[in-house]
Amino acid sequence: MGDWELAESFRSTSGDVRWHSLGPPGQDPVVLLHGTPFSSYVWRSVARALSRRHQVFVWDMPGYGASEKAPGQDVSLAAQGRVLTELLAHWGLDEPLVVAHDFGGAVSLRAHLLHGARYRALALVDPVAVAPWGSPFFRLVGDHSAVFEQLPPALHRALVREYVGSASSPGLHPAVLERLVEPWLGDPGQAAFYRQIAQATQRHTDEIQQRYADITIPTLICWGEDDTWIPVDRGRELAALIPGARLERFAGAGHLVQEDTPAELTATLTDFLRQVR
Repeated sequence: MGDWELAESFRSTSGDVRWHSLGPPGQDPVVLLHGTPFSSYVWRSVARALSRRHQVFVWDMPGYGASEKAPGQDVSLAAQGRVLTELLAHWGLDEPLVVAHDFGGAVSLRAHLLHGARYRALALVDPVAVAPWGSPFFRLVGDHSAVFEQLPPALHRALVREYVGSASSPGLHPAVLERLVEPWLGDPGQAAFYRQIAQATQRHTDEIQQRYADITIPTLICWGEDDTWIPVDRGRELAALIPGARLERFAGAGHLVQEDTPAELTATLTDFLRQVR
C-alpha cells in the first residue's frame, strides 16, 4: 500500500499542490477530489479502475496529504475552490467528469457555481453540501484549535486515529488507517490538522446552497447508508435541490464509501460516467 505517490507539482495560490494522472493521456478526463481529513489516497482503488478507460487526475489539496502545509496557509473551502479552478486550467481540462467526496464536494460545487468551472458531469460522494454540517467533535476542535494543537504528540496521534477510523462502518485495515493518519503527525502535520478544521466554516456552503437549483449537468449523489458523519438524509435533501439528480445508497458503507464498498462504488461510477460520455 506504499505505492501511491503524486509525482507532479503545481504552484497554486494556496501553496504547492502534489498531483498525478493515471491512464492513457487524451482519454476522457476524470478529476477526483478527496475530503477532510483525508487525501487522494482514499481514491487509489477507484482511480486505478477508472484509468482503464479514462485519464484520471488525482491531487492532494493544499494543507493535505503530500501537498504543502504551512503556518498561515489558507486551506478554507473558498481557497480550495479557487485552487481547483487553477488546476483545471493548468491541466487544460475544459469539461472534465468530476467525482468529489466529503469536503471535496463543496470544493467542486464552489468552483462550478462561483468560479465558472465547467464539468460534463458531477458525482458527489457523501459530500459536505447541505447545512447544517460538522459533528460536535468537529465544532469543538474548530472553536479551540489553538488548544488542541498543543496536545502531546502521542495524544494527538490517538485522537486522529480514532477520528479517521470512525469514518468507516466495518473498520479500516490497519495499514490504510496508518497511511491516512501519517500526514497529520509531527511537524508540520499536527498544526495542519487543526488548521484545516478551524477554517472549515459552514458559511462557505451557505453561499452556494441556494444555487444548487442552477446546476444543469448530470449529477449523481452516492451515500453510505451507515454514514455517522453526515447522515443519508442529507443525501436525499441534496438530491431534491439539484434538478435531475439521482441518489444511490450503499449498504454497509460509512462515510468512506471508497474504503467500505469500493467495488460497488466503482461499478456505480463507471455506469454513470459511461452514460454521460
